[in-house]
Amino acid sequence: MDEVGRAARKRASLARSRFVIGLDEVGRGSLAGAVVVCAVCIPKNLKLVTNNSQLGKLRDSKKLTRAKREAWYEYLRFHSRVRYAFARVHPATIDRINISRAANLAALRAFRRLCGQCALFGKCRVFLDGGLYLGNKKMSVEDYGAQTIVRGDERITAVKIASIIAKVTRDRSMKKLSRKFPDFGFEIHNGYGTERHIAAVKKFGPSQLHRLTFLKKYLKIRELVVRK
Repeated sequence: MDEVGRAARKRASLARSRFVIGLDEVGRGSLAGAVVVCAVCIPKNLKLVTNNSQLGKLRDSKKLTRAKREAWYEYLRFHSRVRYAFARVHPATIDRINISRAANLAALRAFRRLCGQCALFGKCRVFLDGGLYLGNKKMSVEDYGAQTIVRGDERITAVKIASIIAKVTRDRSMKKLSRKFPDFGFEIHNGYGTERHIAAVKKFGPSQLHRLTFLKKYLKIRELVVRK
């Protein structure tokens, strides 16, 4: 079969897909903490029906209040038809390979973990939110028809779900880490560059949780030393 024929057969197979996988990340622009990616698998025609008035409409995590994100997270993580896995890449690796590669590495790890949970993936379409890409010859990820979609977290249900799970997972982790690093207020800003956070970094110096490559615009070179 020639290349055109193989491509047509692949498109037809993907059109018959019974499941959708969505991936999204959180923490790309944070000054501290890991970048987290969640991969979600749902049936193609899944309808999320709930009697919980607190939930409202399913949206991208950035468009939900903290309370609604938490409510959706609790609903989704116990949903019998929602399967998910997540992965994180920590600050030292982000500094070493850069944030884009780190986010894509987390995406690949989350995707692998989801593949390990389910045996459905010959019947799946894969969508990633804008900025994320999968690439691994050993896994032949191209066979899954993976597509990166701009504003995928606003348009595709599986990516919306992934955005919520990734966001709540990371926020809870940062809150827990704030007990170990109490000077920085991670439980409030989750590591993002607020005035309070930047002031704390200038006063106390960076912690082991900070991304030194992200702090160069705020600190002098001699100040980019991790506090023990």
